Amino acid sequence: MIKIEKLKKIFSTSNGRRIAVNEINLSVEKGEFFALLGPNGAGKTTTISILSTILKPSQGTVTVDGLDVVKSPHLVRQKIGIIFQDPSLDDRLSASENMDFHGRLYGLSKAQRLMQSESLLKMVDLWDRRNDLVRTFSGGMRRRLEIARGLMHHPKLLILDEPTIGLDPKTRRTIWEYIHLSRKRWGMTVFLTTHYLEEADSADRVGVMDEGILVAVDTPENLKKMVGPEVLVLQTDPENLESIRSFLENRFKINDCHLDPEGEISFPLPAGEGNAINIVRTLPGNIYSMTIRKPDLDDVFIQMTGKNMSLNQENASPFHRVYRGKL
Repeated sequence: MIKIEKLKKIFSTSNGRRIAVNEINLSVEKGEFFALLGPNGAGKTTTISILSTILKPSQGTVTVDGLDVVKSPHLVRQKIGIIFQDPSLDDRLSASENMDFHGRLYGLSKAQRLMQSESLLKMVDLWDRRNDLVRTFSGGMRRRLEIARGLMHHPKLLILDEPTIGLDPKTRRTIWEYIHLSRKRWGMTVFLTTHYLEEADSADRVGVMDEGILVAVDTPENLKKMVGPEVLVLQTDPENLESIRSFLENRFKINDCHLDPEGEISFPLPAGEGNAINIVRTLPGNIYSMTIRKPDLDDVFIQMTGKNMSLNQENASPFHRVYRGKL
């Protein structure tokens, strides 16, 4: 469905040139759910903008369902639906009017527009509010309407650019239920960018992007295996973080620690060094708690880029074993 070859995008700035996307290669199969992860400024939105024909590449080629995004932009747009980061609804129109206008743009007949609008508004639980102005909707309702509108023409490819950012966990779960239901119904390909780790965890494959470069692509489970079987999380005094990091690097050759300014340090447990408690007992300073958990995609990202990807702690993997008290 998507084929990207040596894609490069360069922007001119007051300080010269900035490379937003740097010669990435990627293929996404039909019906696949692909998630692209990375911090702000990694190049995710630029990549999506090129996929959806909003931007033209500086170099390389991008095709969607066999169509070149530069040579056949109009045909590409007919095959895709897109949910942007920022709201794009007309809040002076009702939900039904927004749906109808979108259907007209895609050349749907009146009968098709009515049928699709009713089916999709019922799916996202907005049928009873179909005649209300969008300006009266909550943030979650607007997001659900945007998803329904994006599915109006049954796109072969649904592009989601952080579609649930800023929404509460319950609304996020509801929205993903609608997306997965639509994917199952129509065999739709989904291309997602997100900061929420649990959303990417359900993807068929995940790509990790940093500073315009695609540094890894694999299944979520395979990426986590690259980190190791377990991650150790320690709580200490904030002023003790650097001495522990230095000790771990010199004694255990651990170079991928993540430090939290509030006194937390996490790292993959090294193999062949005895159990975690024996390791912790060798560390300098006070250790107030020790947590052992399975790696998550944030650990993958930290190991590959040295940066933390999470927006908040609600997305962290659940703790498997916790030891409290001075060790």
